[in-house]
Amino acid sequence: MKILLSSHFFHPSVGGIEEVSRVLAHEFVALGHDVKVVTGTAEEDGTHFPFEVIRRPSPPRLLRLTAWCDVFFHNNISLRTAWPLLVMPRPWVVAHHTWIARMDGSVGWRDRWKQFAARKAGNISVSRAMSDHISAPTTIIGNPYRDALFRADPNAARDCELVFLGRLVWDKGVDILLHALGRLGQHGLRPRLTVVGAGPEEGNLRRLSAKLGMEAQVEFAGVKTGPELVALLNRHRLIIVPSRWQEPFGLVALEGIACGCVPVVARCGGLPDAVGRCGVTFEHEDVEDLTRVIGELLDPGLDLSPFRSAAGEHLARHSARAVALQYLQVLEEKARP
Repeated sequence: MKILLSSHFFHPSVGGIEEVSRVLAHEFVALGHDVKVVTGTAEEDGTHFPFEVIRRPSPPRLLRLTAWCDVFFHNNISLRTAWPLLVMPRPWVVAHHTWIARMDGSVGWRDRWKQFAARKAGNISVSRAMSDHISAPTTIIGNPYRDALFRADPNAARDCELVFLGRLVWDKGVDILLHALGRLGQHGLRPRLTVVGAGPEEGNLRRLSAKLGMEAQVEFAGVKTGPELVALLNRHRLIIVPSRWQEPFGLVALEGIACGCVPVVARCGGLPDAVGRCGVTFEHEDVEDLTRVIGELLDPGLDLSPFRSAAGEHLARHSARAVALQYLQVLEEKARP
């Protein structure tokens, strides 16, 4: 099958959609399909892929690529690359990874067009919350994680308590986590927190940590990737995802689970789907509830093994190959005459 994959952002740009697009394209090729990726990311870093990457194609070339494919797959809907389907209809599948709305939650004319256009496509949603958001029938398929990289080390000494992994922006709610740690300290519990990532809120978070008297308790570790990140996650017991934003899925929770961490996530968006039975949720944006959950999970008498025992089955559903096969089933059904 000839698959034209549209990913507005792609390598070397860094983010969830970029990673999922790369994983799926690799798996589609490994399973014997012909794949070409079109993207708005112009930058290159010399990385070789087993598929062609066409960066910012001209309108004539995009038309030729559309004519070439058996199915046009949008990994997130993009009107910039969907327009050829108006003059050259092809089987069309859209995977929805984020809300069709503006950053403030309002709905603009582009968003209305996307919701309308999605009714003409085969649709995939990454979580139940995302499926409820789309005004068309969808198949729910959770995101894949890099199962060849993120793995638990049975010999790792889990000598650290808490880790946060993500961009340091207001939406990610790291300040909520810091306030929860401050409340734990009032009860004599002072777990160490490693903050992994960078972003515009780092200065504010450092100042808040100092204001709460937790400078020795909180380490800002900066950006970590690859094996270094995996080794760091394997040192921690709990991974905390305190997002204010309604995360459509929550790939970072899967990565933590794969490295043996028990996730604690906000009860919002797709985060409960990402965690399954492998972790615990807390009330969205509720410092008191997060304080309670962390305190309970850090109790030396609490056995965390049931959470880790559930990880094998949960992760198997989110392996790169398992997710790619589910996607291919949707693509093949849509492409079938």
